[in-house]
Amino acid sequence: MMAATKRLVAGVTVAVCAVALSACGGGGTGSTEGAPGPKKAQPAPAPAAPKSAFRLIGDGSTAFTGAQPNQATPQKLKPGQKPPQFVVFSWDGAGEDSQRLFSHFRKVAKANNATMTYFLSGVYMLPEDKKSLYNPPRHPVGRSDIGFNDNQGIKDTVEQLRGAWLEGNEIGTHFNGHFCGKGGVGEWSVEEWKSEIAQAKAFVSQWKSNTGTKKAEPLPFDYDKELIGARTPCLEGQSNFMQAARELGFRYDTSGVNSQLWPKKKDGLWDLSLQLVPVPGRAFETLTMDYNFMVNQSGSTSQGDPSKHKYWGDQMRDGLIQGFERAYNGNRAPLIIGNHFESWNGGTYMRAIEETIERVCNKSDVRCVSFRQLADWLDAQDPKVLAKMRKLGVGQAPKGGWADYLSTQPAPAPKGVPGAEGQAS
Repeated sequence: MMAATKRLVAGVTVAVCAVALSACGGGGTGSTEGAPGPKKAQPAPAPAAPKSAFRLIGDGSTAFTGAQPNQATPQKLKPGQKPPQFVVFSWDGAGEDSQRLFSHFRKVAKANNATMTYFLSGVYMLPEDKKSLYNPPRHPVGRSDIGFNDNQGIKDTVEQLRGAWLEGNEIGTHFNGHFCGKGGVGEWSVEEWKSEIAQAKAFVSQWKSNTGTKKAEPLPFDYDKELIGARTPCLEGQSNFMQAARELGFRYDTSGVNSQLWPKKKDGLWDLSLQLVPVPGRAFETLTMDYNFMVNQSGSTSQGDPSKHKYWGDQMRDGLIQGFERAYNGNRAPLIIGNHFESWNGGTYMRAIEETIERVCNKSDVRCVSFRQLADWLDAQDPKVLAKMRKLGVGQAPKGGWADYLSTQPAPAPKGVPGAEGQAS
């Protein structure tokens, strides 16, 4: 059974993951995050890594293959230009299991002109028989609250990671053992976080050695350089994680709770946290995550009343779209959405996310991007312009329009003031 706590944020009740048994950790069956299951027909092979600038790293599990394909060059806003509407779809504990949701949502993204962020759990790259290689902080060696993987599951996950990166998506981290509550990530020190991050990197960069694989293609990126951001399990331990992340050269964190406002840097990292959006038909808002909608609908069970599954999925979809619309027609703040590859309540949240992607990513002026791409764009902007956009409240469009609000020209003097336009001097 899953458990959750309620956190009071900005006057609204928000369900936040509290224990590790699949809470905030997208297990394919709802019991463990990405637990291996019966295998179905294999998806089409991922595209091969580019041959130019190719250099194997370490044991050949990863490789430097040059600049990542399918990346747009971020453009600085021109004076008076209306900002694009960014939407980030991200996945906690990304891995390919028997449900084939990783491969499915890659297809959905491509069909809707979207790129995404996949937060890989490092233990999904470590086979069960090598679990003793994992030394989690404050837990016994070889312990993981989401299990490990098998060689076939690792092969399938590698195939999806390779294809996703070549298509322009980002590979982040959801760390390893997904420990929440007592002794979990919320209590870890900065040095313990550094250990967890180093191990996550090691499991990705040594998957060939750990599985005895020799001939397979490598992952086409240097994970040390690729890894620039994360979301902590259960949104716990953010403060010490951010200190460790900053010292390790990360650029963003998405482990907190925000309103739909333009992002700012927090302790040197872009704060791209999950956001609060309406729950249609209810008098409160909740986080933009499948788990939080589920807890507010079916409580501690991930398989509630089947007669309500469609309604619950529609409610999540409509809540996300309401959040999108108030930003799109208002302050244009990026919409940050988090999910898991799961089958909770009959898979209704997977349907909700797919329908949201289809409805928003093809609209004019909308860019469905990864966290890395959003951070790149934010870095390219004039800090004064971003600061001005942050003054706009949730859903608040600038009075007088964007052209006036972001113009570099001073406002004209009011009529009757000496020197005003149309007045004799």
